[in-house]
Amino acid sequence: MTKKEKAKYIIDELEKLYPETPVPLDHKDAYTLLIAVLLSAQCTDVRVNQITPSLFRRADNPFDMVKLSVDEIREIIRPCGLSPRKSAAIFELSQILITKYNGEVPQNMHLLEELPGVGHKTASVVMSQAFGEPAFPVDTHIHRLLTRWGITSGKNVVQTEQDAKKIFPKSYWNKLHLQIIFYGREYSPARSPKYDKDFITRTIGTKKALEELV
Repeated sequence: MTKKEKAKYIIDELEKLYPETPVPLDHKDAYTLLIAVLLSAQCTDVRVNQITPSLFRRADNPFDMVKLSVDEIREIIRPCGLSPRKSAAIFELSQILITKYNGEVPQNMHLLEELPGVGHKTASVVMSQAFGEPAFPVDTHIHRLLTRWGITSGKNVVQTEQDAKKIFPKSYWNKLHLQIIFYGREYSPARSPKYDKDFITRTIGTKKALEELV
């Protein structure tokens, strides 16, 4: 298959599996999504969703968040890991949102990336899932699968994002990146992917990916 043929196959098959793509992280607006995505770094979505209710009961907006101390935030989010760094970032970005943006999350990729603790992937998720702007956030699941499927050479996530945006139509980006994540978790785990289960890799995977199937 050519890459374009692979792209069409991926879109068609994932649409059959996941016609609906609920956002994995519980949130109610752009701010709570931003905080949840920040917390998800090196932490599972399931764990984040267990922690954020406690945090958001105390503070679900930047004005209330800055009333908490960094230590109080850190204690609440401790189970997510990296709590010293994440708590400081949450407090600092909340201050910035108040002073620069009247407490609102900016609907701009570059302005989001300027916030403490907010990298390109986090900003992409917020642009895509909170504001509906076309974006293709690449996490480890997407990077791994698009490499397995021969869509990218897999050198780094930056290249993977660029290659994905070239091959997949923009109208599919926001939904497709979630569908790929869902597929990776259910059918193609990082360790010991199963030949009889991972049918997309079995159909279009690279030679190396096929050799890794057990």
